[in-house]
Amino acid sequence: MQKYPMTLAGEKTLREELDKLKKEDRPKISKAIAEAREHGDLKENAEYHAAREQQGFCEARIQDIEGKLSNCQVIDVKSIPETGKVIFGVTVKIINVDTDQEITYQIVGQDEANVRLNKISVSSPIARALIGKEVGDVVVVNAPSGDVEYEIDEVKHI
Repeated sequence: MQKYPMTLAGEKTLREELDKLKKEDRPKISKAIAEAREHGDLKENAEYHAAREQQGFCEARIQDIEGKLSNCQVIDVKSIPETGKVIFGVTVKIINVDTDQEITYQIVGQDEANVRLNKISVSSPIARALIGKEVGDVVVVNAPSGDVEYEIDEVKHI
C-alpha cells in the first residue's frame, strides 16, 4: 500500500475537519432529515432530498479523509537536519534566472497544496524539479509556456 506524504500541519487540518464533520455536521444533517420527514410526503419534499444529498456528501468526505489519514506518512521537516537539500516539507526560495524574480514555496502533500499561500504539491512540476537539488543549483522546470530556469537560493526547515 502506498503511503502519501503529509506535513504535521496538513494532518492536523484533516483531523480537525474530520472531527467537525463527525461531531457538528453529521448531527445537523440528521436533524434536518428528521424535520423534513415530519413534513409528510417524501417524494415531493425538496428539503428531505436536499438533506439526504448533503448527508451523502458529508459521509463521502468522512470516508475520504479517513482513507487519507490511514495511508499518510506524516513528515516533520523540523526534526530533519538541515543540509541545504530540497526535500518534502521544506520552504525553498527560488530565483527566476531570466527575470530575477524571487518566489518562496513550501513543498507539501497534494491535499495541502494552495498556490495562494505558496504551498505547492510535491507532485507539481516545480516541486518535482526541485526535489533532491541543493542551494546554488539551477533547475529547469517544464512549464506549459516553455522551460523556465530557477536557481535555488535558500532552503529552510520551518
